[in-house]
Amino acid sequence: MGYALTTKSQVTVPKAVRQALGVLPGQEIDYEVKANGQVLMFPVKKPNVPQENPFLKWIGTGTSGMTTEEILNETRGEGWNR
Repeated sequence: MGYALTTKSQVTVPKAVRQALGVLPGQEIDYEVKANGQVLMFPVKKPNVPQENPFLKWIGTGTSGMTTEEILNETRGEGWNR
């Protein structure tokens, strides 16, 4: 079965092919064109590098010595919870 290109030269990868490749929406795929005209399609594997926790830089920054009630009174004004 053939698939037509859109006006932007795009084509939908059939579900069976996506499942066989193990790719998910938004994941990169790459192509390799062979000398005989065949095209190989395969998922781009990202190196398994542990990601740094983006919240680590904020640890300890909220230590003002004030209670939550005092901070809310200061930022929202007296009587904020009435």
